[in-house]
Amino acid sequence: MMTMKKHFILLLLFISLPVFAKSLPEVRLGVLKYGTVNWEIDVIKHHQLDKKYQFELKAVSLASKNASLIALQSHAVDIILSDWLWVNRQRFNDKTFTLFPTSIATGGLFVRADLDIASIHALKNKKIGIAGGAVDKNWLLLQAYSKKRYAFDIHQESQPTFATPPLINRLMLRNDLTAAINFWHYGARLKAEGFELLITVADMLTELGVDTQLPLLGWVFDETWAEQHPKEITGFLKASLKAKQLLLSSDKEWQRIRPLTKAESPEVFEALKKEYRAGILAQFGRKEIEASKQVLKILAEQGGRALVGKAKYLSSGTFWLNNDLNFSLPKQPIE
Repeated sequence: MMTMKKHFILLLLFISLPVFAKSLPEVRLGVLKYGTVNWEIDVIKHHQLDKKYQFELKAVSLASKNASLIALQSHAVDIILSDWLWVNRQRFNDKTFTLFPTSIATGGLFVRADLDIASIHALKNKKIGIAGGAVDKNWLLLQAYSKKRYAFDIHQESQPTFATPPLINRLMLRNDLTAAINFWHYGARLKAEGFELLITVADMLTELGVDTQLPLLGWVFDETWAEQHPKEITGFLKASLKAKQLLLSSDKEWQRIRPLTKAESPEVFEALKKEYRAGILAQFGRKEIEASKQVLKILAEQGGRALVGKAKYLSSGTFWLNNDLNFSLPKQPIE
């Protein structure tokens, strides 16, 4: 009789547990299917950092950058990765999107090493590939840099060629382009193939009077959603920072995610690891905000409304600041 009673009590407990078990709140992250952000997401999920910080991360695969912007605006996802220029533009359209910065502007103008190009003047009448379109930020910064440093209008004096990132690299490898500006992971591949950086983004910014690392990309979400879900957004950002710390400090972690990088060779893999680490934003504060204001003015002059829309200045809410989050990431990889 006692045995049956014990079994009955255990059965009641077993049935009741799901009722009392509290599921973690879900955070929906929109990611490009083959984007490099998936590396970080894999680190978060593998180490269960979402559960550590009391949320359940759901990655929603999207086909393109435009698809991610639409998904955020239609509330199909809570967070996406984008740039602060888009956020600032939206705030002048009465939207309340904001950005927590994660990455700095990197890369620059790659050239063929065999041509021994010593000056930007050597690109006169030469084809320059640009992956991000006519309002690509690095292309606009290069135009401003060329005018100020050399009084050389590279847009008018060269032959800009706009194409997709993979095609830009293929054209460079076939010697159909003399120089190129490409997204960071394609630039890493060019570097691994022996192409040289003639002018870095840091060079451009220094010449234009910007003496600090410039934040570019970050996690974008609606302020209203963040105010309604303070634990979820803080937990997600803490998990993101922890994942970046792992990728900065652990070569073993890189070996684990190596298949995700789709590196074609050991040289490409090492270049991707190095450039990824170099692109992580290690600090953010008033100095970086002032640098962003400077760059917004420069880019507005070069790209006009096609880039900045109705924005006349940097909105005070473009960057989302949280005193509970620490940007103090290690500068050198350690094992």
